[in-house]
Amino acid sequence: MTAQAPTSSSLTAPSLPRRMACWLYEGMLMFGVVFIAGYLFSTLTQTRHALDNRHELQAFLFLVFGIYFTWFWAKGQTLAMKTWHIRVVGRDGRAISQARALWRYVLSWLWFLPPLGVGYGLGLPAAEVGVLVLGWVAVWAILSRFQPQRQFWHDVWAGTRLVAYTPVPPVRKA
Repeated sequence: MTAQAPTSSSLTAPSLPRRMACWLYEGMLMFGVVFIAGYLFSTLTQTRHALDNRHELQAFLFLVFGIYFTWFWAKGQTLAMKTWHIRVVGRDGRAISQARALWRYVLSWLWFLPPLGVGYGLGLPAAEVGVLVLGWVAVWAILSRFQPQRQFWHDVWAGTRLVAYTPVPPVRKA
């Protein structure tokens, strides 16, 4: 039995509010990932003060996030995406490889790196950097409206796309 290629109607992008709600929910779920990874890191390194080994912790979290997102995206969706009925697929509508998921993860940092770089370069306080990040997130999200398939630009560059899907209801046994 061979898998059929998805039709173009099944490859429609979810609405921007739906994608951003999923994005916010993903952020809430990441608190648990950060907590467990931070606890593991501080236990293994015997870190006693929050500012000790902070750059090493940031690098460790970058790797943990990369593993989390790469693994889930290669399977089609994260936990938040499952809740909001969103899948990540390749341009052709098929599942993406782990390499493509990793590339999408690297490019997804465009949500944060530009404002963080500007804030660091200008020596801005954390509150002002937070405002820059929120403003940039809004701009980055709105830029998807100018993309023909309404995809985020990092998805376009990664060769992926977010699509709405309807889950198949479970079959009840009689």
